[in-house]
Amino acid sequence: MPLARLTLPALRLPVLRRPSMPAARHWLAGLVLATTALLYLVAGLSMGGLQPVSTLAHANVPQNLQQALPTGAPPAPEPLRFRTDVSPEDAVAINAKIPLSTEPNPAARPYRQAFATPADRTRAVECLTAAVYYESAMEPVDGQRAVAQVVLNRVRHPAYPKTVCGVVFQGSDRTTGCQFTFTCDGAMMRAPVPVLWTRARIVAEEAIAGKVYAPVGWSTHYHANYVVPYWSGTLAKAANVGRHIFYRWAGGWGRPPAFRLGPADAEPQIALMRRVTSDPSTLSDAPAPDALLAAQAAAAAAAAANGVPTAATPEKGGVDSLSRAIVRRYEPMTPQAATDSTMAQLNKPSPTMHWALSGLPEKPQAPLGKQPAEAAASPPHCLEGVRRLPAGGQGTPEKQGC
Repeated sequence: MPLARLTLPALRLPVLRRPSMPAARHWLAGLVLATTALLYLVAGLSMGGLQPVSTLAHANVPQNLQQALPTGAPPAPEPLRFRTDVSPEDAVAINAKIPLSTEPNPAARPYRQAFATPADRTRAVECLTAAVYYESAMEPVDGQRAVAQVVLNRVRHPAYPKTVCGVVFQGSDRTTGCQFTFTCDGAMMRAPVPVLWTRARIVAEEAIAGKVYAPVGWSTHYHANYVVPYWSGTLAKAANVGRHIFYRWAGGWGRPPAFRLGPADAEPQIALMRRVTSDPSTLSDAPAPDALLAAQAAAAAAAAANGVPTAATPEKGGVDSLSRAIVRRYEPMTPQAATDSTMAQLNKPSPTMHWALSGLPEKPQAPLGKQPAEAAASPPHCLEGVRRLPAGGQGTPEKQGC
């Protein structure tokens, strides 16, 4: 190149230009595409690791408890049979010696039931109210909540009916006995006390709405502390609440995975509830109690005529009006015996408490006011000039010597 052409413009290097950046919306679209691709990748990897629901349920249980999960058919509910050779005082001591289970006692899940109609909900609430009232009317509120919890636990267990009314009145239509004695021993023939019934209904409403009484866990059994049932040694003792002792099934059938069934949406119509229901229209299809009793009496008479025994020979006081055997939670007591038993359990009973329980004073009381003194026996009067027959009424009358 000639020297004349080596000028400054000729030696200037070309100017480098930055490439133009894409618009902001292009960056946003790319980010969305990248996120979508990442989600598809994660979903694809997860599909290979899916497990059956039962496997996942087992995986959430500690290894040392997996062997105790329920298998096979659920156990049959035990009949209400209690030892009759044990006095109430001895029963309290025997029950106190049974230790509480050392296994975990998790709280039950809140109760959820999708009722088919409002009438079904009313029937469920009133059946649960009847159980709370007739089983624990004189218990504190916690004792009533514990009874309600047991009923709702049973509804979700495979061994029991899938409705509240079905659980409460299970066995009441059979001659072999019932699960809750008040449903077949004539207790429902007595009208409930309104104040106590209202308190029981509040407890039932709260339980149906999902309120949980945690201390009893998943208990399905209970009994009063003054009786000893034959099955108490086969179950796990879970809690003591008031005068009731609560138990759950031993092993897998008493653990939370066993309570896996949901309740039915339709509650049965129970004829006995006609006496206590607040809305008779909810039991329009249930037979009247008198008609039900007549049908049961006719069936019992027909069975007896055919030589079919309707029940085992019961002990004295163990039959109802249809000569059906009744399994009681306690032996019948006279009013005086019931009063004496309650007074013996009180710390410092007062005469007022005795009167409130029995309607009678603790000791015979003298009538109010000043009582006249008893007059001393006076000798027979002597009448001057009047003759009197000798002793024996025979002989000649003699003058009296006044």
